[in-house]
Amino acid sequence: MEQLIKEHGAQFNVPQTIGGTMTKVALGLVHRKAFASAADFAYAKLRGDIMNGRLLPGHRMREQEISESLNMSRTPVREALSRLQADGLLAMQSRSGLAVAALDHSGVVELYETREALEGTAAHLAARYSNPRDIAALEAELAIEAALPDDPMRQQQQNRAIHAAILAASHNRFLVKSLLALHAALALLGPTTLTTDGRRAQALHEHRRIFEAIVARDAARAEAEMRAHVRAGAAIRQKMLLNSGGNDG
Repeated sequence: MEQLIKEHGAQFNVPQTIGGTMTKVALGLVHRKAFASAADFAYAKLRGDIMNGRLLPGHRMREQEISESLNMSRTPVREALSRLQADGLLAMQSRSGLAVAALDHSGVVELYETREALEGTAAHLAARYSNPRDIAALEAELAIEAALPDDPMRQQQQNRAIHAAILAASHNRFLVKSLLALHAALALLGPTTLTTDGRRAQALHEHRRIFEAIVARDAARAEAEMRAHVRAGAAIRQKMLLNSGGNDG
């Protein structure tokens, strides 16, 4: 299962952990030599920038600027942009042209409802099927989270690492693929909810409760705790949208 996440995680830019360390892809430290083509590198780099919040919803994707910044011709950049558009991460805007896509209100609601169901199932299965290695990996990620500095981007990356560890502990390949695909849409939500007052401490507490339920092999409680965790994030997201005065996610 860990190998499956490694194979698919880079594609969706989901952080994985090896010995408690975030992968280079998750941190955006991708290198051109690691890819078979310039188009693959451009795709991974731009997707990583969207996933990590460096390119926010509405940001215009200018082909010429990107080719210059990546030091490559426009042809591979054009291919990468087409792939990102097919993924739903980019969309044509009436005035600005191709830009990072944004979710409307209904899209945000649908996304969180789907996430609650899938993440809840992952926690449920983790409580049933996790092994000592899974538990140790998850505990290590929680320790890293607790020691992080006040850096929302780093906290967001570590939050993904924790959820990836729970997903790996579910030992369900079909659920892994479904949730990894969902992470592409999560990138369109915009700034992390961890920037709001008190959310980091709240998330730390929620993660610990999920972990305790998994260790106790209480599948029903693990699922309930995870669902509550996702709903709490959804409520904060809705407030952020209201405060921004718009419907974009």
